[in-house]
Amino acid sequence: MTLPYTLSATRPKQIGLIVLQADETLERDMRCLLPADLELLVSRVPSGATLNPDTLRAMEDHLTAAAALLPRGADCAAVGYGCTSGTAEIGAARISALVQAGIATPEVTEPVSALIAACSHLKVTNIGVVSPYIASVSDTLRRVLRTAGVEVSAFASFDEDQEARVVRIAQTAIRDAAIAMGKQSECQAIFLSCTNLRTLSVIDEIEQEIGKPVLSSNQVLAWHLCQIAGVACLKDAPGRLNRVT
Repeated sequence: MTLPYTLSATRPKQIGLIVLQADETLERDMRCLLPADLELLVSRVPSGATLNPDTLRAMEDHLTAAAALLPRGADCAAVGYGCTSGTAEIGAARISALVQAGIATPEVTEPVSALIAACSHLKVTNIGVVSPYIASVSDTLRRVLRTAGVEVSAFASFDEDQEARVVRIAQTAIRDAAIAMGKQSECQAIFLSCTNLRTLSVIDEIEQEIGKPVLSSNQVLAWHLCQIAGVACLKDAPGRLNRVT
């Protein structure tokens, strides 16, 4: 027996997210940071086990295909690409073009553009950066930020090039590094770089200790996706960012 049915005239607002194959953190964090009524659709892009400029740039060849794997019937108000260092290497404009070649969406963002927008929102021009990555990866990000008018006045890294180890860096180590930087430097805010770094649970604690905004790759990406999709942010999300109007 064929059952009768009708098609719903409405659908929840949808956004897409392209997550690195190696990333174990971003998807979970985004489900904590985004409003419950915002439908999150996820695809994955092949990524190297070792992080260096060559493996980061190699994702350029797969981004369009990864975007095309998002549901064909979806109507994504925005799509995010989840790699901070990959964005710095490939370039935000190029990433936007590659994603939009795979899926029809009016807006594309990534952690670098999101960070720059968040700094503008908070009126921050000088930041400290805590990164997990080796110098050849981190230096590119610092140059890109400087070009955009965000100066990196303090920098520290765990000097790790293995993604499987990055996600295992203890949150206490991240917290201690950020607090030490926030107390000793003249930076206006701290940025915890990398979507695979597990930072969400320590953002508020660090802010309380240093009295400055703390931003993370996943936090700014979620905030910016809400901004460009026209969705209200969660006011109780970690950090000052969502509470500053």
